[in-house]
Amino acid sequence: MADGSMAGVSSLKGKVSEDEWKARVDLAALYRLVALHGWDDMIFTHISARIPGPEHQFLINPYGMFFEEITASSLVKVDLDGNLLQETNYMINPAGFTIHSAIHAARDDAHYVMHLHTDQGVAVSAQKDGLLPLSQHALIALPSVAYHDYEGIALNLDERERLVADLGDKTLMLLRNHGTLSAGSTAAGCWMGMFYLERACQQQVMALSAGRDGVLIAPEAAQAEVRNQIGRGVGGIGGLAWPGCLRRLDRESPGYDA
Repeated sequence: MADGSMAGVSSLKGKVSEDEWKARVDLAALYRLVALHGWDDMIFTHISARIPGPEHQFLINPYGMFFEEITASSLVKVDLDGNLLQETNYMINPAGFTIHSAIHAARDDAHYVMHLHTDQGVAVSAQKDGLLPLSQHALIALPSVAYHDYEGIALNLDERERLVADLGDKTLMLLRNHGTLSAGSTAAGCWMGMFYLERACQQQVMALSAGRDGVLIAPEAAQAEVRNQIGRGVGGIGGLAWPGCLRRLDRESPGYDA
């Protein structure tokens, strides 16, 4: 369909709470932005949003839709046990449930969680030194970055405990040999965290084309200064960029909010 919506998906606008509908629209926007940046992996990887309330219910993609097709109404509502809480013709990605249920259960501040398999994110996740302080983007991301060792496709629910322990209080993660992850209290925060991390990974892959000995590590004093600046809120400008992201979607990928 021209507006990117999927035939056979009925609109849920006005049929769910205002809080849930806003979460649906913001989450659908995240899916479309990932597709727009070329960071999607066909129907694989996943982004989720916790629905406000005490139940720890969350929304995730219908397994089988490309990210450019996802709409607010097509997102699937589940609980922490994996039960579908709405009528849908789709299942959910089991690996996605493992990762996202773990974080939503453990972190009340992680309202939005994004996991990607970009070429550059996977490449850096597979490098022994992880993310290096090579660029301003990297210096902004680094204070928030955690690491989780690869255990295979995330189908074993007992991995959730180790994933959460490795994430700790961080909001970004490199899943070794696997990809990237961002968590945020808002869709804007989740997006900006991933934007900095993915750009830093891309810049690192490009810089290392000169060889490990040919790159310039940022001076320790500069690294410390950026950490202090981040601590004072510099770089936390997702709220300024987010409205522009939505305007771009309205121009280039309309229909996400249906």
